[in-house]
Amino acid sequence: QVQLVESGGGLVQAGDSLRLSCAASGRTFSTLFLAWFRQAPGKEREFVAVISRSGSNTNYADSVEDRFTISRDDNKNLVFLQMNSLKPEDTAVYYCAANWGAGLFEFSTSYPYWGQGTQVTVSS
Repeated sequence: QVQLVESGGGLVQAGDSLRLSCAASGRTFSTLFLAWFRQAPGKEREFVAVISRSGSNTNYADSVEDRFTISRDDNKNLVFLQMNSLKPEDTAVYYCAANWGAGLFEFSTSYPYWGQGTQVTVSS
């Protein structure tokens, strides 16, 4: 079992930055690959970013490429999503997801473990 708890969401203006954090417990963190997804009202959950268990490989959705950065701190069992140049269309609930093994999957069905989500609202 893996428990995930997100934090760091909030209300910001367009162009601002936010850093989301996700704390993981319950399994050796270094065995996990981790991802961020988001879900806007009335829309399906969509992939945002993923990081490999080594931290050396990442992948991003086209819509956030060059603005968002995913990273991990294995000493603190944390994964981060640094979000810069935020846009109103980034408004959503952001979820942290995890699975163990080797992967950089973009499909939500690849992740059995999810956090409760943190709200990000970007005003224009």
